[in-house]
Amino acid sequence: MPTGLIALGAFIAVIIVCNVVLKRNMGEAMLFGLLVTAVFAGTGAPGALLGGLRDALDEEVLYAALAFVFMAYVVDRTGLISKLLAILNSLVGRVRGGPALVDTAGSAVMGALSGSNSGNTAATGAFTGPWMVRTGWSPERSATVLAGNGGLGSALPPSASMVIMIGFAGSMVTTGQIYLALLCAGLYQVVWRVLLVAYFVRRDGIQRSPDDELQPLRRALRQGGTALIIVLGALIPILITVGPLANLLTGSTPLGTSVEDISILTWIPILVTALALIVGRRALPRGARHWAKWITDSMPRFASIGALLYFAVAASEVLSGLGLAEDIDAILTDFQLNKYVMAVLVGVLVAVVAGPLSSTATLTAVGQVSLLALVSVGVHPVAAVTAILVFASTEGASPPASGSIFVAAGLTGAKPEKTFLPLIAYYMVPIMLIGCLIAWGVLPVLS
Repeated sequence: MPTGLIALGAFIAVIIVCNVVLKRNMGEAMLFGLLVTAVFAGTGAPGALLGGLRDALDEEVLYAALAFVFMAYVVDRTGLISKLLAILNSLVGRVRGGPALVDTAGSAVMGALSGSNSGNTAATGAFTGPWMVRTGWSPERSATVLAGNGGLGSALPPSASMVIMIGFAGSMVTTGQIYLALLCAGLYQVVWRVLLVAYFVRRDGIQRSPDDELQPLRRALRQGGTALIIVLGALIPILITVGPLANLLTGSTPLGTSVEDISILTWIPILVTALALIVGRRALPRGARHWAKWITDSMPRFASIGALLYFAVAASEVLSGLGLAEDIDAILTDFQLNKYVMAVLVGVLVAVVAGPLSSTATLTAVGQVSLLALVSVGVHPVAAVTAILVFASTEGASPPASGSIFVAAGLTGAKPEKTFLPLIAYYMVPIMLIGCLIAWGVLPVLS
């Protein structure tokens, strides 16, 4: 019996019932979902539950999401965000939906560099998220766009997911073929996201910034140019870990390969917060009582996102222990279908598994059997590998446990659960369709 798959269905069902039908908050719904998931371990339920809760504490994204919440609070309370927004507005404020377009372009560039969905959302959304909210986007729509764009971290080459799939494919493909094919598939995703921004602008009535809010760039820089220093908090971890400087540090300094252990997801909020406290020191409270109130005022921002993400990550650990990956393997191996139905089946299963797991963990678990299933029904190996990578890139937009969602919610002040259905409708399903069209040979890719 596919215990892991049944448990996943129960987990999702409980969350929907608790939140939609019983009107409980998402933190409580996620806790009930975790408890129900653990029940499927039978007599080992207490151990599975405690193990999931313990293992969740080792997940980097849990601490990173909370760090980004505090970072957004500090940048806002020190007044630096208003100065940054004045500069950004002077550059592209005359374009409707300008902040979202900047985030899309930035996510594409960062995605090609970092290969991390949550890191991608964090690096670009740290500034574009608050900017969107200040220019008329709702917090939930802003978080949806940030999390949806975060998926470009694994959608564009190079990425760890790509390396995993090339390893599984062996002699069937070359690295150059997959690089070009995935680049082409990633550009299809970028185009879709640009079209989405245009649609959101029309649907939500997003207007360009009023003329009285637009300053000449020179004046904006003169009044708030020092706020740009905090951008270094995002750039330094990226430059140190990716590109020529990273290669120099790795090959020509005593740091060596330890540079690869630096996490941009952790260090961006730490450095941005530290720089914000230094640059915005004049706006900081004076005296112990004022500091206590200043810190206390930030606490409500942690409560919902912290509990929600902790229980979601714990549930994903329990599901892994219940054999979710093995259940998916069995399903893909047993079905004998044509390439059209098989591509849809593989897409759905990979996307479902990518919900509680990361894209790399998903492909490590089910990538090889998915590839063999597609190739066995006549899909070209290059198209099969590319399609599977596209399916896995839905991780950033896969509720309820995607780290990108909680990072985006923390940056915009949105309720994470309000983004779940929009992410499925606007990002997950269309991206899965792009993957299917590639597998079917309808959308061509270079190779």
